[in-house]
Amino acid sequence: MAKVKTTFFCQNCGTQFAKWQGQCNACKEWNTIVEEVIQKPEKNDWKTPTAKASKASIPLRINEIDSTKEARLNTFDGEFNRVLGGGIVPGSLTLLGGEPGIGKSTLLLQISLKLPYKTLYVSGEESQKQIKMRAERINPNNSNCYILTETKTQNIFKQIEALEPDIVVIDSIQTLHSDFIESSSGSISQIKECTTELIKFAKETSTPVLLIGHITKDGNIAGPKILEHMVDTVLQFEGDRNHVFRILRAHKNRFGSTNELGIYEMQGSGLREVSNPSEILISKKDEELSGNAVAATLEGMRPLMIEVQALVSTAVYGTPQRSATGFNAKRLNMLLAVLEKRAGFRLGAKDVFLNITGGINVDDPAIDLAVVAAILSSNEDVSLQKDICFAAEVGLSGEIRPVQRVEQRILEAEKLGFSTIFVSKYNKISLKNIAIQIQLISKIDDLATYIV
Repeated sequence: MAKVKTTFFCQNCGTQFAKWQGQCNACKEWNTIVEEVIQKPEKNDWKTPTAKASKASIPLRINEIDSTKEARLNTFDGEFNRVLGGGIVPGSLTLLGGEPGIGKSTLLLQISLKLPYKTLYVSGEESQKQIKMRAERINPNNSNCYILTETKTQNIFKQIEALEPDIVVIDSIQTLHSDFIESSSGSISQIKECTTELIKFAKETSTPVLLIGHITKDGNIAGPKILEHMVDTVLQFEGDRNHVFRILRAHKNRFGSTNELGIYEMQGSGLREVSNPSEILISKKDEELSGNAVAATLEGMRPLMIEVQALVSTAVYGTPQRSATGFNAKRLNMLLAVLEKRAGFRLGAKDVFLNITGGINVDDPAIDLAVVAAILSSNEDVSLQKDICFAAEVGLSGEIRPVQRVEQRILEAEKLGFSTIFVSKYNKISLKNIAIQIQLISKIDDLATYIV
């Protein structure tokens, strides 16, 4: 009998150690190092290896490599295509993470049911009947989707060889285990081994693989950090389970931009694509309220109109509170200091609360002017007109700085019915024959004069 080999892994960062110790030298976390069995018999490929050498193993001159763009697989989901950069790349590995119950399995099952290609949906968490019940609510008439409930990778690859699917979906990577590693499912070594086998399969057969990954309480993908390095694309599915809207972001994408954003609405029949997110991010109200301003921002190539809400009140306690939801709190403090120093507003003894509606986080500096307008509106208790919006950055000296792609923001505001947009006068704007009025300002005093 072969000797059982064990080693020690940090469950937080995946660093390997020869013996146990209390603190990980890499991530400095305590009590995260555990012993795992790594006995490996002689290992075969994911299929019977052939003597034929693959083309990728032969060195080529860089000018001899075929650079023609490989056709992507259309998922027939506009939001998912946008975040991936135009569709699924053949032979790629995509990892989707998110909170429990946020809709990861629903999203990939819905995409599997939309595809006209032969799709194998492998689940290690639900039975075939459970998946069928959910599929009947989404798209009960699909005949190209095959459901397999299995956790052992060797059995999965046998079914793949027999079925020869065009796309494989794994739900989830933490439930898989391989015979080549004797540790339990979800351990560091099992996740690495199973992912390595899937990568080898995907690259050799040009079959894309979509993985679902669990996350930790800190919001990171569970397992070693190397998992995110191994895959081609890392997607994050975000949202509040108390709200119906879900946001899909790309944290890593070897085949496209990581700035794109996809928005879905959770319904009883599945996830509905939101093609015009500006309509859901701006609240519909009849009465005019102070402290509300609309900003024109960009997420990747998509322009968005978002609503900024501010509340300024007299501080009850000695130290005033500063709170921001969906906005950088340090940048809020900077804007308040600019208002105090450059515009003469006494906000040092007042509580300031800021909220970006819709549950999204925005780091675009172009919403600075809308934040300042909302704060001044609440401080003076003066409501802003519903049909005005803002797109400019505020500097430390109180100047209104230009922002990128301002014309795209202006056209989006015009399309949604806004009559006036405030931008920096230093922006070069060549738009003609537009219905929206462009208000050019250079200092924060100009905005304060308009509001007060």
